[in-house]
Amino acid sequence: MNWEEVKKTYPSEWVLVEAIKAYSKDGQRYVEDMAVINRFSDSLDVMKKYKELHRLHPFREYYFFHTDRKELDIHERNWFGIRGVK
Repeated sequence: MNWEEVKKTYPSEWVLVEAIKAYSKDGQRYVEDMAVINRFSDSLDVMKKYKELHRLHPFREYYFFHTDRKELDIHERNWFGIRGVK
């Protein structure tokens, strides 16, 4: 699905999505195709599920958005240093 299809299918809801096809350009991430994993009415619930899935599958590309957003604006962050060392 693209963002327009997601907005039409899940109006005024929080959605947790996985990027299927995406690319980076000038510090922005552009998601061309996404799969909706679940929808939520509460932002805390979607954040909790996002964290859970990200821990289980750290190399998959998950995002959560409210479908009232006109466009997706995903800024990339560069992480430096060591993360997740126990």
